[in-house]
Amino acid sequence: MNDHEPLIPKHGGYRRLKSFQVAQLAYDVTVRFCEQYIDKRSRTRDQMVQAARSGVQNIAEGSSASATSKKTEIKLTQVARASLEELRLDYEDFLRQRGLETLEPQHPALLRFKALQPKTLQEVQAWVAAERQQPMDGHGASRTGQEVSRSSVPGGECPCTSMTSACLAANAALSLLNLACYLLDRQVARLAKDFENEGGFTERLYRVRTAKRNRQR
Repeated sequence: MNDHEPLIPKHGGYRRLKSFQVAQLAYDVTVRFCEQYIDKRSRTRDQMVQAARSGVQNIAEGSSASATSKKTEIKLTQVARASLEELRLDYEDFLRQRGLETLEPQHPALLRFKALQPKTLQEVQAWVAAERQQPMDGHGASRTGQEVSRSSVPGGECPCTSMTSACLAANAALSLLNLACYLLDRQVARLAKDFENEGGFTERLYRVRTAKRNRQR
């Protein structure tokens, strides 16, 4: 055991957590999505925004509390995970109730989205706009299985408008939420393992006090 283990270790570095970054982007996307596609008088609008915000805030709060309470960190991280799961269901409901497509993980449009690894709302919006311009074949079906540059679209073909901006934006949000939930699951598992191996603040306090007494002998 390190004789110089700090009583209050470094903590609160949530901005560097991938889970926080993805959840924050999902929050930004959700605010914009609700402004555009959810009736402002609907309770669903407020619930979606609050669920997205809760995911972000609880990751941050849990990280900040980690120095003195691993139990609190684990609990708040799980609250964040639950909030994002609730939001994920809202997006799935939006698509289902309007007869819009929920894209499979290997759908070419989603593969392009994942490859893009967007960091900002503007990048997500640019992806939506680009997918709306994906070329269609002569039968009106999107050639989503092919990577085709805009300049190489043969004459007589037109941009794909069968998939609406709302459909694409909801699927983008779902992709982000799937990733955030996966990352939070891993984060909780790691926190639980660390707690099992090292204990929490009480155990650290005991180790620090014991080490200090040993040095004073």
